[in-house]
Amino acid sequence: MKKLPIAVAAVAALAAGSALAQSNVNIYGRMNVSVERQKAGGTSTTVMQNNASRIGFRGTEDLGGGLKAGFVLEHGFNIDTGAQTQTEFWARQAELNLSGGFGMLRLGRYTSEAYFATADYVSMHNHDTGTSSDALYAYITRDTNKIAYRTPDLGGLTVEAAMSLKEAAADHSYDLAANYGMGPLQLGAGYSKLGDQNQFALRALYTLGDFTFGGYVQRDEDGFGAGLGKRTNVRLSGMYAMGASEFHLNVGRAGEYDNVNDSDATQFTLGYNYNLSKRTKLYAFYTKLNDGSASVYGGDFSSVALGLRHNF
Repeated sequence: MKKLPIAVAAVAALAAGSALAQSNVNIYGRMNVSVERQKAGGTSTTVMQNNASRIGFRGTEDLGGGLKAGFVLEHGFNIDTGAQTQTEFWARQAELNLSGGFGMLRLGRYTSEAYFATADYVSMHNHDTGTSSDALYAYITRDTNKIAYRTPDLGGLTVEAAMSLKEAAADHSYDLAANYGMGPLQLGAGYSKLGDQNQFALRALYTLGDFTFGGYVQRDEDGFGAGLGKRTNVRLSGMYAMGASEFHLNVGRAGEYDNVNDSDATQFTLGYNYNLSKRTKLYAFYTKLNDGSASVYGGDFSSVALGLRHNF
């Protein structure tokens, strides 16, 4: 009888060890803030700018036979005030997924993979966040009530197709993305549709020694509002790495919409990053948006920034 508690404790320890081996939960996030001198129209201000700071929880459970269940919960907040950045607490991501040799099934709320495959992929200087983010890309989709399927890696190619259920909204939305890696060359494509709005984009990025350069081209219809018509948007980006330093330049040019005169715009960013570690960097940039008189993109804007980013 004296041996019974020892046996029970041993079994419990083995069970706990098995459970820990099969499932895990990780906490991750990003703190990103800059001090900027901004000019919008004719008004200049000095501000502390939050740049998509967030905290998230990610977990998986090994179900056996190569099958895994997983989840992601991600919350955005303003580092300068502590306030949440969106009305919904888990607005950045709230996802449940099931993966295996067949690929991955995703359910919930999450960002467009068409965007990740194109505009986000070439925004290398500050993760496409804050005032230097891409102001000209037409983001067309609903992130909520989504069902998606992602293929397994097919010789460097992955494809994901998603649909947002209509529910209380006026329309379903559809999102399709493809990514292909071939050594130093990375290719991507994305298509999205929401009602009468739609967009298609192609992206390429190439690394040659210390240089990385590429860009995307996008064709959209009514991407920034109903009745605008069609336009073409192009962005080029480049990076030169030298030790802990990175030098960045990107330029975007949006043509006129068919139905709106003087609706073209140009945006460029010149940036510098100094990587204190793999997770922490100091950075500086100058960004400027020259908007047409139609002010489709919110009007002229510029900013000089000095920032600090830490990933955890």
